[in-house]
Amino acid sequence: MKVIRTKIPDVLIIEPKVHEDERGFLFENFNREVADAIGFKQPFVQDNHSSSKKNVLRGLHYQMRPHAQGKLVRVVVGEIFDVAIDLRRSSPTFGHWVSEWLSAKNKKIMWIPPGFAHGFLVLSETADCAYKASAYYSPQSECTIRWDDADLKIKWPVSDKPIVSAKDTLGFPFRDAKVFD
Repeated sequence: MKVIRTKIPDVLIIEPKVHEDERGFLFENFNREVADAIGFKQPFVQDNHSSSKKNVLRGLHYQMRPHAQGKLVRVVVGEIFDVAIDLRRSSPTFGHWVSEWLSAKNKKIMWIPPGFAHGFLVLSETADCAYKASAYYSPQSECTIRWDDADLKIKWPVSDKPIVSAKDTLGFPFRDAKVFD
């Protein structure tokens, strides 16, 4: 397993060791070593799986305390452009974002700690994402920032307007969003 720090050091890219032969492949997408590498001491409490069509953009989502979620994200089918935004006011990277291309082919895994907003754009015909969460989903704690916020200036790789849920179109601008102290 290789752990790569992004330009926001708390967001990590994990490249698992893949054992591949004529039968296919096997890799461990999670074990205690991964948990130690990301500095996560509690057990994950929820596994999620989403399936989306090409050009679907999900996000930018997060939950406030006490239900703030860390997410360990990987793609099982297809390819996505994955984004994490630092919402920790005390952080030197507050308001900055990082991205990574995650795919079933490259098998990269992205760790997004609590205190970050998360979103992704589907680049392939379909994409299935599986991710572990450090806290249960809590509708009353959920927040959304607009995917196209002018202050964040995220460089989404889109040529057409993405497909966004009605809920996500109602997201707050970054300057008005709840953040972490």
